[in-house]
Amino acid sequence: MTEADLELVLYWRNHSEVRRYMYTTHEIGFDEHRKWFAGARRNPAVDLMIYESEGKARGFVNITRTRCKEVADWGFYLSPDAPKGTGRSLGSQALVYAFGQLGLHKVCGQALGFNERSIAFHKALGFMEEGRLRDQHFDGNDFHDVVCLGLLKCEWQIKDKGLNNE
Repeated sequence: MTEADLELVLYWRNHSEVRRYMYTTHEIGFDEHRKWFAGARRNPAVDLMIYESEGKARGFVNITRTRCKEVADWGFYLSPDAPKGTGRSLGSQALVYAFGQLGLHKVCGQALGFNERSIAFHKALGFMEEGRLRDQHFDGNDFHDVVCLGLLKCEWQIKDKGLNNE
């Protein structure tokens, strides 16, 4: 991701169907977005990437190593007009990068408990539900569970091999 991508990524992030599943649901202004990007770009433990398909930007991926250099959290979202199947492709390619190029041992994800689509998506990629933090997130009106998901490299290799043989 480069500075040239900021407006597009901000548009995606502020879209109502993306924003409603985030920890922060307010509309992000360009200055706030630019400040976030400047900080993330300086951090060597953060990889911000644009996912492209057929020469067109279709999604955003963030991989952040916070605990140690072999374990990372990831987050992602798609362009609102991304064709069906884009998410699966984005997820698969991001995991190839995470485990192959970054050499990670584990990728962790979180989803708000009501985001059943994200939870199912993670499980389809091979993630295991590792825990549920009950009423962990308050959105200003209600408390929500946070579902913690994880995928080990050895599990991904088995799952990825199976996907490539289908």
